[in-house]
Amino acid sequence: MATPLGWSQGGSGSVCLAFDQLRDVIESQEELIHQLRNVMVLQDENFVSKEEFQAVERKLVEEKAAHAKTKVLLAKEEEKLQFALGEVEVLSKQLEKEKLAFEKALSSVRSKVFQESSKKDQLITKCNEIESHIIKQEDILNGKENEIKELQQVISQQKQIFRNHMSDCRIQKQQENYMAQVLDQKHKKASGSRQACNHQRLREK
Repeated sequence: MATPLGWSQGGSGSVCLAFDQLRDVIESQEELIHQLRNVMVLQDENFVSKEEFQAVERKLVEEKAAHAKTKVLLAKEEEKLQFALGEVEVLSKQLEKEKLAFEKALSSVRSKVFQESSKKDQLITKCNEIESHIIKQEDILNGKENEIKELQQVISQQKQIFRNHMSDCRIQKQQENYMAQVLDQKHKKASGSRQACNHQRLREK
């Protein structure tokens, strides 16, 4: 039988052990008392001194007192043992009730687990389908992202070409403006020289 709640096998064993030890002590004390009585009988038959008789008598009184004390202790230990046995019986019944309640609850849980098992399988199947769909969508998105990166790279290259072209145009424009300024200055100088010559000729006439 399993050890009941609130009761240890060590506690029951120690009580029984103490009970057996006290019984052995009582038996040895009774044997000693019997021997002392035999000695007293022999002393009555044979002559002994008063001191020896008194010593034996004191020893007998001490042994009787110890024997009485041991009987009291044994009675207390028997009372403890009976109380402990009563507790064992009560706790054993309580344990049996708890065992039956546990088995009933376990049976109910097993039934619920069996019922939920099919639902769980359906949910797992549904989750697998959703996961597969998500993986496909991720593959599509990854492809789109790669396309976008390629387009961004092309646009970046086109922008760089455009910037280079605009830079070339600005340089060409600046060169054209510079040439126009140079030509204009030369034209102005040529016009000024012709006008000066004409004035000189007019004065000479």
